[in-house]
Amino acid sequence: MEEERVITNKELKEDTFETSIRPDSIDEYIGQADVKENISVFIEAAKRRKEPLDHVLLYGPPGLGKTTLANIIANELGSNLKTASGPSIEKSGDLAAILSTLEPGDVLFIDEIHRMPRFIEEILYPAMEDFTLDIIVGSDSSTRNIKIDLPPFTLVGATTRAGDLTSPLRDRFGIIAKLKYYTVDELKQIIERTSRVLEVPIDEDAAINLAKRSRGTPRIANRLFKRVRDFAIVKGDGIIDKEIVDMALDRLKVDELGLDETDHQLLKAIIERFNGGPVGIESIASSIGEEVTTIEDVYEPYLLQTGLLKRTARGRMATKKAYDHLKIEYQERLF
Repeated sequence: MEEERVITNKELKEDTFETSIRPDSIDEYIGQADVKENISVFIEAAKRRKEPLDHVLLYGPPGLGKTTLANIIANELGSNLKTASGPSIEKSGDLAAILSTLEPGDVLFIDEIHRMPRFIEEILYPAMEDFTLDIIVGSDSSTRNIKIDLPPFTLVGATTRAGDLTSPLRDRFGIIAKLKYYTVDELKQIIERTSRVLEVPIDEDAAINLAKRSRGTPRIANRLFKRVRDFAIVKGDGIIDKEIVDMALDRLKVDELGLDETDHQLLKAIIERFNGGPVGIESIASSIGEEVTTIEDVYEPYLLQTGLLKRTARGRMATKKAYDHLKIEYQERLF
């Protein structure tokens, strides 16, 4: 199952330790330089005007720090953070209950906002624009309209699928920020910060090695750090060095590019069953027993980012880099 992959970018139960190592301020937040700089300006301007910050939409692949950034926005504003998730808001009463607890200046963070039902979105529009809650209560002939004034607040929405948001909802966010995959150097800084916070020493070569295998994603970097720490305690002297990282990640079957057996299975399916492609996503999904959406959301982004896979009008293709990485002979083909 995909959820069991150590290098999945989806949040796992074991990732709860991340809350203890999250940065609290914008200055401590590593990476996403453009997003960080712009949000700093917007926050400072809102504070000087003594107005709520414009609503913020954060989008990008899972594990890049959207929840962390929402916490930082609330901290920098000196506000309380209320959290919810799109799938959990099923009825108008659910949204009303959340909005009615807000205090002036609060930040409301809604994760997976693209998964909110459309009729809930329509209730959210006047709340975002005019800070009013306009809902219908009752049923059949006894329905009535209730209008409730809300305190000024900032909505921070997070999504991994910005394309699934409706235009009316997207247009109501004044600040839209795309989070990108992290560089090896940025991940190295995050790993070194985690080692300081958790008081587990790591040498520079080990930090670089771990960063290279973290798929451009801080969540994965921190999870791998936690796993490697265990090997350092049991198999070493408690200090994480390059040898410990190599041994631990070889045992976990995470290769030097951060690919695991599932990634290898996907690339080999394209190469060996479909002659390298192009092949449709449905055929790939059937051949490896995965859902199309899982391939699109979880596997593909990093494989595309690293140049191991490419999309064409006719389907997906494995690149020469994928053949070389898997040590499979590559033959040029004429079309």
